[in-house]
Amino acid sequence: MSEQRRALITGISGQDGSFLAEFLLEKGYEVFGLVRRTSISSLERLEGFEDQVTLLPGDLLDASSLMSVLEQAQPHEVYNLAAQSFVPTSWSEPVSTAEVTALGVTRLLEAVRHVCPEARFYQASTSEMFGQAPAPQTEQTPFHPRSPYGVAKVYAHWATVNQRESYDRFAVSGILFNHESERRGQEFVTRKISRAVARISLGLQDKLVLGNLEARRDWGFAGDYVRAMWLMLQQDEPEDLVIATGVTHSVEQFCERAFAEVNLDWRKHVETSSRFCRPAEVDQLVGDATRARELLGWQPELSFEDLVRRMVTWDLHRVRQIEEQSHTAAPDLSR
Repeated sequence: MSEQRRALITGISGQDGSFLAEFLLEKGYEVFGLVRRTSISSLERLEGFEDQVTLLPGDLLDASSLMSVLEQAQPHEVYNLAAQSFVPTSWSEPVSTAEVTALGVTRLLEAVRHVCPEARFYQASTSEMFGQAPAPQTEQTPFHPRSPYGVAKVYAHWATVNQRESYDRFAVSGILFNHESERRGQEFVTRKISRAVARISLGLQDKLVLGNLEARRDWGFAGDYVRAMWLMLQQDEPEDLVIATGVTHSVEQFCERAFAEVNLDWRKHVETSSRFCRPAEVDQLVGDATRARELLGWQPELSFEDLVRRMVTWDLHRVRQIEEQSHTAAPDLSR
């Protein structure tokens, strides 16, 4: 009988980490998750399968903790999904973004090299590395990041390439374009929209304030994209790949589609403010995932329309649930 595969996921409490953990468990893996001690209590995305995952405390800022986690897990595969990933925050906290998103990757790569050098390594790269590069972007498109987050990710990307070339390691970067779901953090624009749509349709909110409505992104479903991560580590040879739908939509189109799900005209509820515009805007990101289709046989399964519907439906359910709980918990002041 072959040995059960073991995987370590950093950032397991995030959107991608939770989908990947679920996917790997279904594949029969033993799954370990690295979590910062301050994050152990915020594991709602793992609800329903958290008892099947072994959580180990560690921090990308602390090399010794990474060594300890790797020694305990002894993984065959390491997926580094941890990062300070909210782009606007990277302008207000550029140094901490660099420490975690850039140097944190170097610490993890070195720890893996010393503790379990045979483990295959996946680095979560991002379309934000392309920034102002002309679209569509491929694996050969030069990087031109337009945020401290994008800059940090470029460093991490090349650190991964350097490990592969220096030590003959199986280390790859998946250059993933925007991928969303109902598990996306509420600070991200797609979830900000879907949640506001739910609240507005239920009479709990009047307006939604956004930044640049003309910015265009290549949006896919996070559940589809974690499948690509796994496929990349199953290949005979390591190769960095773009993972994308190849279709672009504007923020305005996302709003229009989301409000249409509850039969509302988005123009009556959406306002714009320069407060939510980036210091350096990225106008259009759209990926060409031809190589991933050829090599992995991968392609997205959930359409843009179904993705938006899924997110709005979830937020409608969640907002109703929260409202019902708040009314149930409210004291009876009529006595």
